[in-house]
Parts: sequence; structure tokens; C-alpha cells
Amino acid sequence: MSETKGKKKVSLTVWIFGALVLGVIVGLLMQGCADVAENYIKPFGTIFLNLIKMVVVPVVLLSIMQGIISLQDVRKVGSIGVKTVCFYLCTTAFAVTLGLLFANILNVGAGYTLGSEELVYEASEAPSFMDTLVNIFPSNAVQPLANATMLQVIVIALFFGFGIILAGEKGRIAKDVIDSFSEVSFKVMEMIIKLSPIGVFALITPVVATNGMDILLPLLKVIGVAYVTYIVHMVLVYSSTVKIISGMSPLKFFKGMSQAMIFAFSSASSVGALPFNLECTQKLGARKEIASFVLPLGATINMDGTAIYQGVCAIFIGQIFGIDLTISQQITIILTATLASIGTAGVPGSGMIMLAMVLESVGLPLEGIALVAGIDRILDMGRTCVNITGDAACTICVDAMEKRKEARRA
Repeated sequence: MSETKGKKKVSLTVWIFGALVLGVIVGLLMQGCADVAENYIKPFGTIFLNLIKMVVVPVVLLSIMQGIISLQDVRKVGSIGVKTVCFYLCTTAFAVTLGLLFANILNVGAGYTLGSEELVYEASEAPSFMDTLVNIFPSNAVQPLANATMLQVIVIALFFGFGIILAGEKGRIAKDVIDSFSEVSFKVMEMIIKLSPIGVFALITPVVATNGMDILLPLLKVIGVAYVTYIVHMVLVYSSTVKIISGMSPLKFFKGMSQAMIFAFSSASSVGALPFNLECTQKLGARKEIASFVLPLGATINMDGTAIYQGVCAIFIGQIFGIDLTISQQITIILTATLASIGTAGVPGSGMIMLAMVLESVGLPLEGIALVAGIDRILDMGRTCVNITGDAACTICVDAMEKRKEARRA
């Protein structure tokens, strides 16, 4: 009996990592029959992602409303919101600058020769700034929930959360209902998270089986430069901000975030990783009401990894077409990528539309996107990991700032 109690239970993080490694091995072994992986293994990954997407909207809607109600002060929500948005915009601008810097120094496109095949990529038209602004505000309260339009879901949660605060005593029943449904949503989320090792294996295997080493080798330099920049950004920016603002050890932060980071890497979905991120940041000491407000907002507007990817790919496409970007053009890329990140949805592949917007802003040929389209999934996995880690760093920092502010008032 005592032996059974003494046995250490294998953590979910270990299971997820094991599933990731096994998926890579199986994927390499299945390169000759990639269609089998696509047709018979990938569907289980799709089912898992569908379950995650099913629970994400109620979790985001209810957790933001619950977070706002628990803050009990409209001005306090505004204060947290300003800190969060400023943090996100600053780190995103730094990320794209870092991407451009590394791509220039390491000559990311040097030595790459275009094949004779015609490059074709149909880019979806990127929305204008005013269209993006108008689209944030929904015309009805049901459609955004059905379509999982996250910015609109956040706006609905903000207005109804403020409404419950302002209703005072009459809003108490609504508050109790929100608390109850929020708890139910988190229990559903816990059930789905337990299936994550199966989901991770089923998602990663077809990616490796389909791409293999042959397609990766010619573009290995792009992948290498992007991943070096991803790692430098996480170590340099997130370690320093977490240490300076909250006093937390970077090792403790990254260790605590490992579960969410592994899932984000394998699923390539910021929104899908949100339940894991909520759990990890609370274990690191962030209060639930802060995490419930900052993280869903970050999953929608904070795209540091995507900004790095856009910077690296812009230089790569410019160099292989023999176009040298001027300093002013690279500054334009920084501004465009930073603002574009606000409109980027936290789902796999959405960075391609934003890359089209960035390329257009400096007159680079959109056909160049076809070159990185083949390895986009590999790049997407890394940039999603950076995105969600940035969301968590912001949560820890904002929580620490709010705690200090409360201590001064006390």
C-alpha cells in the first residue's frame, strides 16, 4: 500500500512530450506512406482540436466576464487593459525588429536559387485598419460565439461584464450564473486536456510524414534563422521582463510554462493552447481574475512569434528576388507587423495573410509566399510557442504590477 502511495504519478507534461517525440519518430518512419498518416492518424488530431475549439469560446467568454466582475471596478479593468496592450505592442515591435536583425546578419536568403517552376500563391486580401477596427464590434451577440471570432467574443464579454458590475445588487443573480457556468466550462476543459497526448501524437505525425527531410533541407536556413530568433526573443525579452517586473526566476517561469509550450508547439494554435496557459500561469502565482482577462486578449492580439516570422520571411523573399530593403522599408515592416498582429486570429496558418500584408507594404512580390508555404507549418509551431509564452509573461508581469499597486494603497 505504502509503495503505491510512494510512486510518483507521471505528469501530463511528460505524457505530452513523450507523444511529441513518438509522433516525430513515427512520422519519419511513415514518409513513404504519408497519405496513411493524413487519412487515418490526422483525423484524431482534428477531433482533439475540434474539442478544444468547442470549449474555448465558453471559457473565454465566461472567464473574462468572471474576471471583470471579480475586479468590481471599471477603472481597475481599464488600468489592467492599458498595461496589457502596452506590453503586447512593445514586445511585438521588439520581436519583428529582432527578426529583421537576425535575417540581415545571417543572410537568410543567400545562396537560394529559384527553381524553374512557376510560383503561385493566392493571398487572401488583408483587411484595412478601419475595417479591422469596425470588425472588432459585433452587430449581434450570437454570431461571434458561433463563428469563434475571438476579438468580438472579448468585446461581448467586456460589455456584459461591465453591465453586471454597474447593475449592482440586481446583477447578483447574473454573477452567480456566470460563476456556475464558468466552473462547468473549466471542468469540461479539464476532461479534454487529459486527451492531449493522443491529440499531440495525431497532429505531429502527419506533419513530419508529409514534409520529411527532402522538403526541409533547401529551406533549412529559413527555419534555422526563425527558430534561433524565437529562442533569443523568449530568453532575452521574457526572462528579463519576468525577472525585472515580477522578480520571478526565468527558470521557474519556463519550467512552469513547459506544458502549455509543448502543446502550443504541436498544435500551432494560440487559442487552442489557452486552457493550458490559464492553468500554468495560475500555478506560477498569477491570480485567476488577471489571467482570465490578460490571456484571452493575448491569444487574439499578441503575436510576437508571428512578427518574428514576418520579419525573417520578408528579408528572405527580398533576398531571393534580388531586392535589398532600405532602412525605411524595414521600419515600415516593423510598424505594419506590429499593427497587423492585432488582427491576426489565434488559429493555425493565419500568419500567411498577415505576411501578405507586410510584403505589400514594402512592395515585395507576393509570389514569394509560395516559397515559405511548404514549411509554414514548421515555422507556425515555433511562432505559436513564442506567442503563448509572451501572453504568460505579460500575465505574470501585470499581476505583479497590480499587487504592488494594491500594496501601496494599503
